[in-house]
Amino acid sequence: MVELSTSDPYYVTLALWLAKTGILVLVSGVLAWLGVRAMDALTPLHERERIGESPIATAWFIAGFFILIGLVIHGGATAPGVVGGPVLENLIDLRRLGLVAASFVVSLLLLLALFLVLDKVTPKISFIRIEDDPQAVGVYVFGYLVFFGLILHAALNSPL
Repeated sequence: MVELSTSDPYYVTLALWLAKTGILVLVSGVLAWLGVRAMDALTPLHERERIGESPIATAWFIAGFFILIGLVIHGGATAPGVVGGPVLENLIDLRRLGLVAASFVVSLLLLLALFLVLDKVTPKISFIRIEDDPQAVGVYVFGYLVFFGLILHAALNSPL
């Protein structure tokens, strides 16, 4: 029977898979952090100042963070990888990382564009009023943390 790839021991395959997952999670975590910073800069809300004023807002923030990281870890763990190929290609797939970064940036830009459209078509809803209540700010931040988790997860699992 012809082998399709090298027959590495199980522990080598497992170590490479764990390392690949870890690298993808770290890269995705940095992208999510950049996305949060971009949202902070591009919206008129002062999220960080308000969230800490309420335990419930803090809980929403932490829940959103857990979902974000869970989606990123799941995406990294289930992302396609090279098994039995060169070690460097297995650990750092530049095409996959480029896809993740490009998908993230495009999704962020689409979110911002659609947010501006939503703001224009709903003039009687004042989005800035969210800032009046720390709990509302917590739910708002929760929403965009989950959004970042979903787009990163989708990018990690996109076929090339």
